[in-house]
Amino acid sequence: MPKKGKKAKAPLSDEEQLLLFQQKLLAEEEMAKKKERLLSQFLKDKLAKEEHNSALNLNKINTQWRTVLREVKTRELHKDIEILSQTFERVVDCKDSVIKSLAKDLSEAEEQYAHALRSHMHNIDQLLALQRSRLNLLEESYNLELEALTKEFETERKTIIDQHEKEIHYLQDVFMAMEQNYIDSEYESKLEFQSMWDDLKNKNIEEKHFLRLQLENIVEDLWRRFQDALKNYTDATEDRKIAFETLKVKDEKSSKEIEAQMKKIQRLQESIIILKGKIMAHSRESEEQNQDIRNDKELVLVQLRKLKAQRTQARGISQEKLVKLTLESNATLKALRKTVDKGEKILKLAEICRKFETEEEKVLPFYSSVLTPQEQEEIEEINPEELTEELAKVIVDYIGMENFWKRYNKVKLEQLSLQHRHAQLLEINRKLREMLKQYLDGISVSDEVLSQLNPLFIVNHRSNLTQPLSKPTTQPGDKQPPTTYNIVEAAHVISHIL
Repeated sequence: MPKKGKKAKAPLSDEEQLLLFQQKLLAEEEMAKKKERLLSQFLKDKLAKEEHNSALNLNKINTQWRTVLREVKTRELHKDIEILSQTFERVVDCKDSVIKSLAKDLSEAEEQYAHALRSHMHNIDQLLALQRSRLNLLEESYNLELEALTKEFETERKTIIDQHEKEIHYLQDVFMAMEQNYIDSEYESKLEFQSMWDDLKNKNIEEKHFLRLQLENIVEDLWRRFQDALKNYTDATEDRKIAFETLKVKDEKSSKEIEAQMKKIQRLQESIIILKGKIMAHSRESEEQNQDIRNDKELVLVQLRKLKAQRTQARGISQEKLVKLTLESNATLKALRKTVDKGEKILKLAEICRKFETEEEKVLPFYSSVLTPQEQEEIEEINPEELTEELAKVIVDYIGMENFWKRYNKVKLEQLSLQHRHAQLLEINRKLREMLKQYLDGISVSDEVLSQLNPLFIVNHRSNLTQPLSKPTTQPGDKQPPTTYNIVEAAHVISHIL
């Protein structure tokens, strides 16, 4: 019978089923943790790939933008070289004419140069002294700031080191307290386990003694009956006696087996109690670990969402910046093209105008002011303006245009003088036309001419002009009559002279 019990598979108890279920749950949680780790690693790899691709695309855009800028710069440099070559030729011509015209004034120019050089060197020495003093002051301020920063760094370093040591001592105290608590809890759990084990052992011993007493009473009763029956039985049959002996041997064996099974049951109960305690401790630890892992998972998910939002926001901002940059670059290219076209047009006009320049304008393209100091002071008094910082900045920006405005003002003055001269010539032409008309009316004969006064029309030594009998006396307030002139044909005079 015991051999057959060992070979047969016993059904699982509730506690064993609970253990198997908990083992399955732990295995599932480990699989979930592995999946989460794989997912986080996959997301990290994906994020690294995205960052690498974004950096690569940015480098590609920068290289393409550099090529475009290089092409534009090469075009601008080619145009600048052409313009500079033209201006160089013009400057060479001007220099040649200046050298020819100023060869006599070379000595005076050398003296002026020496004077300007001396003043320039004096100014440079003053500027160098000023710069040295400024550098000394800056070095002193730098040294003071460096000392202050070193002091602050040392104090901050000391405070950080003290705080670190305090935190280390605090953590050591906490660790010791936790270890002491763990030792106390372990000792208490051992005491509880020992007390429970003693209780169960005493209970099992009492039950065993009680069962033994009962069995002894029953055996004694059975022994008496057996003795009585034995007499009858021995008298009746000898075979039953032999069977009884065999049964008695079996009974002894079964009692021994019962005792062994009781010992096994006691051992199993003790192991079950130990395993229950371990399971409870492991379940608590696993619950704490699971809670920590869940919190970490939530934090990681929150950080992942934030990173995704930041990545999308950064992508949107970079895309907006790229669009804005392209629009601004297109606008700047258009504006630069317009300015280049305008500059080319100005240079063409300058080349055309250069053909009409005189020798004086080629030698001295920029004339000095023709106003006397007194006239200059009068103009400043007429338009007084306070020199503010903004106005000074604007004036500094337009200093380079001074020579241009000189030439422009010169051309404007010449234009105004030509317009004035044109008006004078128109007035002279009108007067000459009137005189020519009067002369033509004098030499021609027509009803209109005869009806008007004509000093050349003489009949019987008389003209049709009404001659006054006596010259009237003019009063101071009266207007003087207009004077008349006799006009003689030039060909008539030349014929009489020749």
